[in-house]
Amino acid sequence: MDLSFIFFFNSIVLGIGLAMDAFSVSLANGMNEPCMKKKKMLFIAVVFGVFQGLMPLIGWFCVHTIATLFTSFTKLIPWIALVLLSFLGIKMLVEAFKDCEEEECCKKQGLMVILVQGVATSIDALSVGFTNAGYGIFNAIGSSLIIMVITFVICYLGVLLGKKFGTKFSKKAAILGGIILILIGIEIFLTGILG
Repeated sequence: MDLSFIFFFNSIVLGIGLAMDAFSVSLANGMNEPCMKKKKMLFIAVVFGVFQGLMPLIGWFCVHTIATLFTSFTKLIPWIALVLLSFLGIKMLVEAFKDCEEEECCKKQGLMVILVQGVATSIDALSVGFTNAGYGIFNAIGSSLIIMVITFVICYLGVLLGKKFGTKFSKKAAILGGIILILIGIEIFLTGILG
């Protein structure tokens, strides 16, 4: 097991890079639901952290077992992210234009929406398993845990910032949140297709 400075540095930088999409979605969630309770904020950060940490580990496992099947699947990743995030973004935009009571407007993201967001923002992290293919199992797990913790912290801060911003701008923040989700889907799609 290699616990060198380079290992930690690479895992931390990778974690920060991978967490950016999840951070943006967390920001959008906070803006969309300004009266969100702390428990739900933590839940969102945990979901995003777990998915972001597990995906590279799943990718690593695929490289060491079913690499040929996984290679053909990687072509679908940008499409899946685009469809899922666009769907969620459009749903958020539609809900932003509905007239509703303040209490009703505050309960927008349910469990399924958050889980879909977690998958959509982390699915591109599957390919990180290829870059970690040279790691042994313990280093692969260690790297995934570092990515998980970093994503958790970054996403919690994202929800917190979005919530503060959303409290001030309510409906406009929900519209911006929906647009952000769609743009992230397009960005993942274009990066996957062109990169």
